[in-house]
Amino acid sequence: MAVNEFSRSVDMGIRLSKRIYYGKDSPSPSRSAPKPPSMEKSLSTSSSASSVRMPQNHHPTSPMAYAVITEPLVVENPDIRSYQPYIYGRCYPPALIPLHMVGVTMEVDCYLDTAFVTVSGVWRLHCVSSTTLCDCRIAIPMGEQGSLLGVEVDTTTRSYFTQLIIPEDEKNDVQRENKKDGFLMKGNTYTFQISQVEGGSNIHVKARFSQKLLYQDHNFCLSVPFTFPPHVFPVFKKDYSCTEKILLNVNSGTCTSITCNNASHPLKELKRQAGQLVFLYEAGVIKWSSQDFYFSYSVCSNEIFGGLLLQPPSLHDYDQRDMFCFYLFPGNNQNIKPFRKEVVFVIDISGSMRDDPLEKTKDEIIGSLWKLNEGDSFNIIASNENIKSFSSSLNLVTEGMITTAIEWMNTNLIANGGTNLMLPLKQAIDMVGRTGDSIPFIFLITDGSVEDEREICNMVKGHIVDGELKSPRICTFGIGSYINQYFLQMLANIGRGHYDSAYDVDSISIRMRQLIDNATSPLFSNVTLDALQNLESYEIFPFCIPDLLSGSPLIVSGRFKGSFPDTVKARGLLADLNTHVIDVKVSKANDMPLEMVCARREVGMLTAQAWLDQNTELEEKVSKMSLQRGVPCEYTRMILVQHDNLKQAIESDPPEEKYTKLKNEKITYLMNLNFGFGNLIATVENLPPRNEELKLSEPPGKVAQAASSCWIMFVDRFCCRCMIQACSQMNNQCSIVMTQLCAALACFQCLECCCEMCYPCFEMCLCLFM
Repeated sequence: MAVNEFSRSVDMGIRLSKRIYYGKDSPSPSRSAPKPPSMEKSLSTSSSASSVRMPQNHHPTSPMAYAVITEPLVVENPDIRSYQPYIYGRCYPPALIPLHMVGVTMEVDCYLDTAFVTVSGVWRLHCVSSTTLCDCRIAIPMGEQGSLLGVEVDTTTRSYFTQLIIPEDEKNDVQRENKKDGFLMKGNTYTFQISQVEGGSNIHVKARFSQKLLYQDHNFCLSVPFTFPPHVFPVFKKDYSCTEKILLNVNSGTCTSITCNNASHPLKELKRQAGQLVFLYEAGVIKWSSQDFYFSYSVCSNEIFGGLLLQPPSLHDYDQRDMFCFYLFPGNNQNIKPFRKEVVFVIDISGSMRDDPLEKTKDEIIGSLWKLNEGDSFNIIASNENIKSFSSSLNLVTEGMITTAIEWMNTNLIANGGTNLMLPLKQAIDMVGRTGDSIPFIFLITDGSVEDEREICNMVKGHIVDGELKSPRICTFGIGSYINQYFLQMLANIGRGHYDSAYDVDSISIRMRQLIDNATSPLFSNVTLDALQNLESYEIFPFCIPDLLSGSPLIVSGRFKGSFPDTVKARGLLADLNTHVIDVKVSKANDMPLEMVCARREVGMLTAQAWLDQNTELEEKVSKMSLQRGVPCEYTRMILVQHDNLKQAIESDPPEEKYTKLKNEKITYLMNLNFGFGNLIATVENLPPRNEELKLSEPPGKVAQAASSCWIMFVDRFCCRCMIQACSQMNNQCSIVMTQLCAALACFQCLECCCEMCYPCFEMCLCLFM
């Protein structure tokens, strides 16, 4: 489902909600739903068809619940009967009416660079008559690199909860009534549907997800979507306030003091001790939060410093080795000399990159060239079936050289042909690392998958010299949903680089800029830990420790057998190429779920390794880790289980026994929680980057489609907008006839097609029937 379709469905739902009557003594209905622009204004101020048809953007900016309306006649106040005239016909796609929210609580736990968010909200199905059952759609927006961990939903008659299962379990479910649902919008909002909720009843939703803390200007920054639209506040007859609550726990993992720098909401400090803080915000409000929850803090230090955290495994952990997590923070020393850099950009210019993807890529590369320092060097390689190079060797950074490179890109970077990554990468690797007094960087930017990805990884392994500065740091950036993110992640791990992606075109610029800016600002290179060599055995993620960057902390984790001393030494190179040693204190990870903090990082890296080696035993290991830690992976599936009064069973039964109770339950397989291993067919066909999403509903039946087709033939010859303008000149008798005609057409879903073709027609129809 496209984001535009979702926005249009919400826009239609808000307009339908104007039918709801709240009584003479209640506040104006405009508090429940924003007043749409008048038809006169919308018809006269738009000069193009596209500007007329496009609705307001209603992408969720907070947890939301919607009534799924296919039959407009069910829209009614469940408390006060208004006896409104019916709107005949069906809504396709279904209209989505935002439900009134009665209360919301959010708990956030921050550990190192990861935040775990639990949002609990109560919504009332205020827009459907009390004798009617209605499906509802839940939307959960998440912050930076958000990952859904679980959901629980309670209604008056049913309860739902999510659970991870392995594919073998899915094969045994063929005799049960199962369905598929759920999709990810714009890469950060997950939405799914629950069925048959009674009008006037409450829906209790509890969602858990993880996300990353950004590191900006030497601060750890948390941003959680928490901006509620005004029309979700309930309408009461008298002044009434609802309660919103935020509980924030911060555990930096250090023994040093931390400083709070900024907060979006008035937080009250409840607890403070070395490296830890607890805050609370709770208030009665007459409107919900109108801004995202933002919080930033800094760990007080001017120099690079770090720590090593230890934690024993839990009793039920399949891996009984001890856990460790090593971190380095860059500090806020502004006088550290930067490394000299060699930068080569390898750009995929296949046909699928045309228009916005390639233009945004060029803009960001141009911006990064101007940020290079004197003494740095660069080159640009573009590739489809052929290879185009800006020059045969690296070029020193000068204003004239950058201007020439920009002109070359505008002339030669034209999207056409297929995708080829092996040859340009070989050429880039052969071009860098010859001097030994600068760090080589190779940035690979692509929107597709190729057949020889494993061969590319093995080729790069053969060119990497561990422990030497001249080994290229390979950074990868993927665009769209057709990439194999595990290939790009493995390539970055092999090259001690970094990986990021943009799953929608709108986020290409900001994410690519963050990747390039961070990757090209190393502070501490070729990092090693002496104590690892003295352990009996160890496993580390990633297997090559990347450089410490000025724009992000360095965090690696793993398992080990043996023992660490009280202090370990981290060695590396500074920009003057001299070895620098940092004493790192070893401590126990108190009040921190270390296995959960490192779970997503380890699951992703092990999945990439399993893909590269085609190792089924490693796949099984990732599956066990996914089930134990509750983190989705490529080898497990998340299901939504539906049952009456299931909540008591969830609380009383241990996790390992839950699935045995599912055989008599209805389950839904939730989609789009994982990335997949790329789409070779879409890449070969040069399909443009997009995020694959499900539809809000199934298409209408054959009769409705036939009626719609007949109406489309009529619309092709007689514009709806022209018809509306003509109707405005009719007398009263003709207007009545046209109203009756529209009602008749709606019975055959012709009117629905008209609304799809011409958006002001929908406005006119609402005015006629309401």
